[in-house]
This record gives sequence, C-alpha cells and structure tokens, in this order.
Amino acid sequence: MNFEEKKYQIKRYDLSEDKSLKAWSAADEYLLQEFTDLEKKPNHLGIYGDRFGFLGCYLHSFNPTVVFTQKSQQKAIDANLKAHNIPMLNFSDPLSPLENEMDFALVNVPKSLELFQLFLEQIAGNSSEDITVICAFMTRHFSPKLLQIAQEYFDVTEQSRAVKKARLLVLTKKKNIVKKELITSLNYNNQDYKQYWGVFSAQHIDYATQFFLDHLEIDDTDRCILDLASGNGIIGNEIFKELPDAEIHLMDDSYLAVSSAKLNVQGENIHHHFNNELTIFDDNAFDLIVTNPPFHFEFEINIQIPLHLFKGCLRCLKKGGNLQLVANKHLNYKIHLEPLFSSVEIIAEDKKYIVYKCIK
Repeated sequence: MNFEEKKYQIKRYDLSEDKSLKAWSAADEYLLQEFTDLEKKPNHLGIYGDRFGFLGCYLHSFNPTVVFTQKSQQKAIDANLKAHNIPMLNFSDPLSPLENEMDFALVNVPKSLELFQLFLEQIAGNSSEDITVICAFMTRHFSPKLLQIAQEYFDVTEQSRAVKKARLLVLTKKKNIVKKELITSLNYNNQDYKQYWGVFSAQHIDYATQFFLDHLEIDDTDRCILDLASGNGIIGNEIFKELPDAEIHLMDDSYLAVSSAKLNVQGENIHHHFNNELTIFDDNAFDLIVTNPPFHFEFEINIQIPLHLFKGCLRCLKKGGNLQLVANKHLNYKIHLEPLFSSVEIIAEDKKYIVYKCIK
C-alpha cells in the first residue's frame, strides 16, 4: 500500500520546520494493514498513540475513539480530518472512562512504557471480555519490559514477524485485575510531588530541572510569570513559594503533565494551561518565563519546536523581562537565542547542562 499516493495526504501540522520528518511510521502502516485484513470488523474501536491522525483518518468510518495525550496531537489530528472533510472523531484522554466499551484497540507503543501501561490500564477497564489489542513498535525500540507489562493484563501475548523493521504484539484473553493507582510521588525540597504515569522523569526529579532550580534568578518585581513546558509543576511551585503573591501560569503540551501540575500547584493566582502554543497569551504579558524545554518527541529529536517557542517567548515578555532556561550543552541554543534577545547571559553551567538568561 503506497500511503504517499493513496487517498489521504497526512501532514504533521506541528511547530517543526523539518520537512524530512514523516507523519507516520512503518508501525502505523502495519497496524492499519492488520486491521484492514480483519474478516470481522469490531463494533467499538480504540486508537492510541496516533500522533498526527494517520490511523484516525484511514479508519474514521469505524467511528473510533481516539485517545490523545498531547494538545499538539489533538490539533494535528483535527487539522488532518478537516483537510480531508472527515467528520470529527470521538476524542478522550487516558484518565477518563470511555463512552463506549471497546472490543478492539490499536496501540502505537510510546517511548514511555509507563504510558504504555497507562493505555493498557484504561483499555482493561473500558473493554469487553473478548477484546483484542494490537500493539505496534519498531523492532529497534523493543524492550523485554514491554512484554512484562502486556502480560500483566493479558494471558496471550503473541509477536508477529517483522515488516519494514516494525513488529506487532497481539494481546488477547484479558485478565481480571485489580485497578491500579495511576499516580507516583517524587520528593524535592521536602515536598512530595505527584504525577501520573507517563509524565517525563518518573523515578526522580529531572537532573536538568534540579540544576535549573539551583541557579534560577527570581526578582521581587516579577509579578507575572510563565512556567513553560511545566511538567508536574515543580519549577512553578518552587517560584510560588518564593513569590506567593505573583500571578503564575503553568503550560504544557501533555495532558498528563497538566493534570499532575494541578495536583501540586494550587492557589488563587495559579493558572494551568493545556496547550502547546504561546498564541493563547497576549503580547508583553510576562515579567519572567522559565522553561526546561523538551527536545525529545517520542523517539524523535527535534530542536525546531523549542526554537519556535523561544520566538513566542520574546513576543510574550514585557520590555526588560527575561527568559531563563536550562538545556543540554550540546544543543548550543545560544546561537539561536542571541539574534532574538538584546542580551543572552550564561548564569550557570556544568559538564552537561547550561542555564541561560535572555533579556528582551
């Protein structure tokens, strides 16, 4: 099946400017082919890990429930549906009960196996007894832990042959299991921070974030602050402790991260935003923006997205306001930041990380 020429031209619709990146993988193709070959189609189909809508568009006639984890994912799927005049699909998040009980699910296995387990937890609790789950992954990303997780939920776990370096894991005979607690707890600065499965850095507070917090420069005049790519909210919350009267906004592309931050950071002047674009904010809105910006997107390294966000930060900062960020040194963000900001200063660095302060 030639998906480049066939029926739907699926686009990425993300903030990246890299035209060489595709909107689907061989794993997506394998899932679609396997579903297409089914003699008896299911009544209620669930789709997980469909980053740009490849599966949703091709299988829209089956009225699937598409479970999203990111705002950018939801926007991209919507854009591809609209581009092909396909009616809106049923969307759900991975924490809520599903409207229809699934009897079939397609899962593009995410990089985070914690998130994969969260998917199976939702599937197990919102499906018929005879559900079949077909999971796809690229063979180079296989981990024995993947099988261990699958075997917690299903008695039968069968692997397929590899096709175009992708492989399927077919799960049948669902087990009766006790519903698990979906939240883990991490300690930092004598406070427990809660986060849902699948949020970045599950075992400990991210080392870059710890380094950032050790060197962050906060001023009493910072009255309106944005924690961009806020994760479980730790940076915003530590600032809140220092400036309890400031207006603090926390924004993340991840539904699970925002849901986690809401558990950790609460107050009258605290605002949470589930979004991936700074267009939701006015010009000259913030005195300070802080961020540990992502550059890994599933198995893809892509610095075009944080570079796009830096331009948005410039617009949203007040004159004289500043952006502070932590990054891996090898990314060399300074060459991209200096043309944008009037001043770019390195305020801390070690062998691995670097903290920049950029003044508008």
